[in-house]
Amino acid sequence: QVQLVESGGGLVQAGDSLRLSCAASGRTSSVYTMGWFRQAPGKERECVAAIDRSGPSTYYEDSVKGRFTISRDNAKNTAYLQMNSLQPQDTAAYYCAAGGAAWGRVTRRDGYNYWGQGTQVTVSS
Repeated sequence: QVQLVESGGGLVQAGDSLRLSCAASGRTSSVYTMGWFRQAPGKERECVAAIDRSGPSTYYEDSVKGRFTISRDNAKNTAYLQMNSLQPQDTAAYYCAAGGAAWGRVTRRDGYNYWGQGTQVTVSS
């Protein structure tokens, strides 16, 4: 089992930045890919970013490209999502996910075995 704990969410104004953290514990050796998903009220949960174990492969959803950066520190078993130039449409609950699925499934919820409890990001205009 792997446990994931997110932190770093909050209420900010448009144009501000936030950094989300996701600390993993347990059988972290089984984790290959880590991803960040978000879910706004009434909408599907979507993958906004993902990163493979060694870091060279990353994925970003089109609306966050150039504004969000995903990274991970394997020594600390922690993944990060740096979010810059936040906009009201970024308002959502953000979830960290981890799993061992192939890279081709990184945008899919079933590509991950473990999920955090979520952290709320609210961006006011």
